[in-house]
Amino acid sequence: MTIYTGRGDQGQTDLRTMERVSKDSQRIEAYGTVDEVNALVGVVRPTGHDDIDDDLRTIQNHLHIVQADFANPSPDDDDPRIIETHVEEIEAMIDAADEELAPLESFILPSGSEPGAKLHHARAVCRRAERRCVSLAAAEAGVNGTAIIYLNRLSDTLFTLARLVNKREGVREESPEY
Repeated sequence: MTIYTGRGDQGQTDLRTMERVSKDSQRIEAYGTVDEVNALVGVVRPTGHDDIDDDLRTIQNHLHIVQADFANPSPDDDDPRIIETHVEEIEAMIDAADEELAPLESFILPSGSEPGAKLHHARAVCRRAERRCVSLAAAEAGVNGTAIIYLNRLSDTLFTLARLVNKREGVREESPEY
């Protein structure tokens, strides 16, 4: 199978249902931005910390499910969907990381070690993906709200993992100056 088909040359693409839509549709923008998050998480790995790399691998697999979920406006029962269990998995990641971190007392600048700064970047793009998905849900019925909750929680997860990597790398957190 060749990677190019020419079917998208006129600015249209297929949803999972094989419905043709414009490449600038809100649905394509939503799951395309989730794809950006996934690619950024992939850039971070390996961090040099096996437990964090395992978490990031799990997150990348979840993000593929989010993409499939948003690419399918009419899912069947056996189609990939983000469910509460996925949200609980990343909440557990936050809780585990928080056990190793000092409580957050102020805003911090998104920086640090190379993997820490990359995780902060992924977090910022995750917030954009969440905004795109909220817009999609406002425009179209049937968007999986649990997937939006997942993205909201994922940005918290990526933030927490960035803090954890930076702590392990010996990088001090910096607060903004007002």
